[in-house]
Amino acid sequence: MKAFKASLFGFGALMALTMMSCDPKTAPVELTASGLNPAKFDTVVNGDTVRLYTLKGDKGMEVCITNYGARIVSMMVPDKNDSLVDVVLGFDNIAQYMEKTTDYGSSVGRYANRINMGRFVLNGDTIQLKQNDKHDGRDHCLHGGGDTGWMNQIYKAEQIDDQTLKLTIVAEDGENGFPGTVTATTTYKIVNGNTLDITWEATTDKPTIINQTNHNYYNLSGDFEEPAGGLNQWLSVNADSFTVADDSYMPTGEIRAVEGTTMDLRTEHAIIDGLDREYDQVANANGGYDHNWCLNTKGDDTKVAATLYSPKTGIFMEMFTNEPGVQVYTGNFQGIQGEENVVRKHGKHYPQYISVCLESQKYPDSPNHPEWPSPVLNPGEKYYSHAAYKFSVK
Repeated sequence: MKAFKASLFGFGALMALTMMSCDPKTAPVELTASGLNPAKFDTVVNGDTVRLYTLKGDKGMEVCITNYGARIVSMMVPDKNDSLVDVVLGFDNIAQYMEKTTDYGSSVGRYANRINMGRFVLNGDTIQLKQNDKHDGRDHCLHGGGDTGWMNQIYKAEQIDDQTLKLTIVAEDGENGFPGTVTATTTYKIVNGNTLDITWEATTDKPTIINQTNHNYYNLSGDFEEPAGGLNQWLSVNADSFTVADDSYMPTGEIRAVEGTTMDLRTEHAIIDGLDREYDQVANANGGYDHNWCLNTKGDDTKVAATLYSPKTGIFMEMFTNEPGVQVYTGNFQGIQGEENVVRKHGKHYPQYISVCLESQKYPDSPNHPEWPSPVLNPGEKYYSHAAYKFSVK
């Protein structure tokens, strides 16, 4: 699969690419249930086709996905009034995704989250990765290299049926410094009506590391413009401890108990009610959560890892995963630092703290902590990661 730097394409240049759309004089525009126009996602980049794919569950759930970054664009689920609500952030056209190089809804790889100074040792060899996350000289590798990571590359798509989409990428040896040619798949499937099931699989021809996740930004109220509205959601995380981070978001190696701290999310409550902005970890993260919790589920993906709930819509989401950790991010940098006037899906302007991410993962910087669950993948092995997001009403 050809890789390219999305940041090289401005909006004007993108519009010069081949775009495919229906002639409104000959055919009506068929919008998705979330109001997306699929034609606004149809293009060809360096010979690779990009488009929008739609999955539909038998209980009304709809998930729209583009193979650009294997990303979820919209997710419609029923609320307490049996009306469909879009519960994820995003853009409504491919041009903005490519111009902004955002992680909204993407399938992150080759390594989700951070690696300290972009450096680790594998089988005695020191590997230097792209350093795209800069903090006053402490420059880390974040999300596999950011704008040149998998979230901004084009996957080969195969829609297996109305409920299933399989996306495949081939990452070359040396991409952003990572060793090994890796073939990886992300499979999205709607199961049991209102559950989005995600599986990631990968193989390699050289020893490497891999840690994939989905980067949906959730707001179960469906109101993406309420000031700090994401913090009004009720959150729980099934974890007795978390990995302590410094002010560059890098784990220090300490695993700290949540007991008696603002990090204790074991009992469901409104995020805003339990958020102590003077606590050192929250202060380091710009007044919100951006941390890895060490799950009590121990890899058992039949046990609930985390929940999210909106009293406004009654929508309740349960998360399951076989991974040892979950990163909770509360949109601490949304709507600030030049992002105030960016127009997103359906003309919305997202404010700070408008959403919550729940990212299944190995712990951040695991390659530099051999005592933690290993992200190493060797030839002849198959990487397998699983997460599911089950929606209901209460």
